[in-house]
Amino acid sequence: MEIKPFAVEAWMNKYEEGALYNIAETCVDSVSVDELFEIAGEDRQKFLDDFCKRRLTYGSIEGAPEFKEGICKVYKTIKPENTVTTHGASGANHHVFYSLINPGDRVIAMMPSYQQMYSIPEAYGAEVVLMHLKEENSYLPDLDELEKLAVPGTKMICITNPNNPTGSILSNEDLKKIADTASKIGAYVFCDETYRHLTQEEGWSDSIADIYEKGISVSSMSKVFSLAGLRLGWIATHDKYVMDSLLLHRDYNLISCGMFDEALAGVALKNADKLLKRNRAMVRENLAVLDAWVRSEKHVHYFKPKAGTTALVFYDFDMPSYEFCEKLYFETGAFVTPGDCFEVPHSMRIGYACETDVLKTGLGKISEFLKKYEK
Repeated sequence: MEIKPFAVEAWMNKYEEGALYNIAETCVDSVSVDELFEIAGEDRQKFLDDFCKRRLTYGSIEGAPEFKEGICKVYKTIKPENTVTTHGASGANHHVFYSLINPGDRVIAMMPSYQQMYSIPEAYGAEVVLMHLKEENSYLPDLDELEKLAVPGTKMICITNPNNPTGSILSNEDLKKIADTASKIGAYVFCDETYRHLTQEEGWSDSIADIYEKGISVSSMSKVFSLAGLRLGWIATHDKYVMDSLLLHRDYNLISCGMFDEALAGVALKNADKLLKRNRAMVRENLAVLDAWVRSEKHVHYFKPKAGTTALVFYDFDMPSYEFCEKLYFETGAFVTPGDCFEVPHSMRIGYACETDVLKTGLGKISEFLKKYEK
């Protein structure tokens, strides 16, 4: 199977480990195992003593019960039997396409968005129709345009909500309208919800799996719960055909997830409210830092994110984004992601959910860089 290079991951692979000030990271500042148990208020020693007695078999093939029950806490209607566990959200996204998409299927996807959502179905031979999100529409899909594109025969509508890289978020009402559009033609709505619940304002964000029978939700332990090292994600849906297909294909490429990973994830999701409280506070505090910086810099502008951990920041220099970000990296140690990874030129994606001091220092380095290259 031929597939386009995964631009954002290739960039991260090349430069992330050497970064002095990593403000390209998209996870909320990661926690250690010790910190997880401290936040959760659980007995770490008892957990370790109990786990160390277990034999390292494949474990629960379809997912540890405590992990799957924890997943259900972030939905309203999802039960353990409506979930499939995976190796991260990236594994979940790939597994959905691997299980459902055939050559010639019509798939609608958004841009900018996470590249998996359009490059994987394209690689499987789908007819991928792109909808371009615009700043003047707050990087939200034009629902009238979507209605026109969603012709009979469309198999799937792919969205990321909240959006990566822009931080836009669909209202619950607009998400229901997308479900209504899909329902008219019998299409799936596949939603990468990796950043769901990381909002700047209080309130519940609906999941497509809760509001639409043919909705498919993907999320993980990485972004919202600060546990990317567990490499755990999941798929949630009420659609029986989808579930059957996911489980059939899972036997070929997954078998099971790690026992220790799922046990720790069970602890985290049992205490999801505590982790969310920590992480919402962090993204809200840090976005205020980023917003103040953007307003202070005459050479940049952005759409202020409503949710998630990333912002797409535009600069006014006549310099391609790969060149801009490489020079910034080598001259200052500040690490951001070129907008061209998302096919948005003259911009950079900044991850603002790292340690606040790292964010402030990294933004300061960008300021030094901007001043150096201004005419």
